Amino acid sequence: MEFRLRSYNENDADTILSWISDERDFYKWSAGVLGDYPISREQFGFVNNLMAFTAVNDDELIGFFTMRRPSENFDELRFGFIVVDPEKRGNGYGKGMLQLGIKYAQEIIGAKKISLGVFENNESAYYCYKSVGFKDTVLDETEIYTVLGEEWKCLELEIIL
Repeated sequence: MEFRLRSYNENDADTILSWISDERDFYKWSAGVLGDYPISREQFGFVNNLMAFTAVNDDELIGFFTMRRPSENFDELRFGFIVVDPEKRGNGYGKGMLQLGIKYAQEIIGAKKISLGVFENNESAYYCYKSVGFKDTVLDETEIYTVLGEEWKCLELEIIL
């Protein structure tokens, strides 16, 4: 599997948004941070404020994620908005994309820790994150979101580099 990360380009937006075709998946992916389903290309422009990456195989888009700093320094980065083309899922692309992201965070940015949140009901994503080395961490208080009339618990994961 030979693919690479590149900086997100606004021309990628329509393809990335097409991967999220259902309201439930949209909230698993975004936690509603970008707005209500379905979001517009303009609302997705929020990712321009983050370090956003697109995974490509040749010139085909296969995945997307962002990194941001939860504090002023670069010791910790937080991954978010992680998504893989649904037609490519189950083939190791998510794992490979995250491994490249972790390498970039460590070697280029100099991060000492990477964190992310994942909803308890998003098992495939959870196991993908665990497969690249993320470990469960316990927060003082579990984040709970009300989504589609249900309470969704957010699990916190981290990698110490």
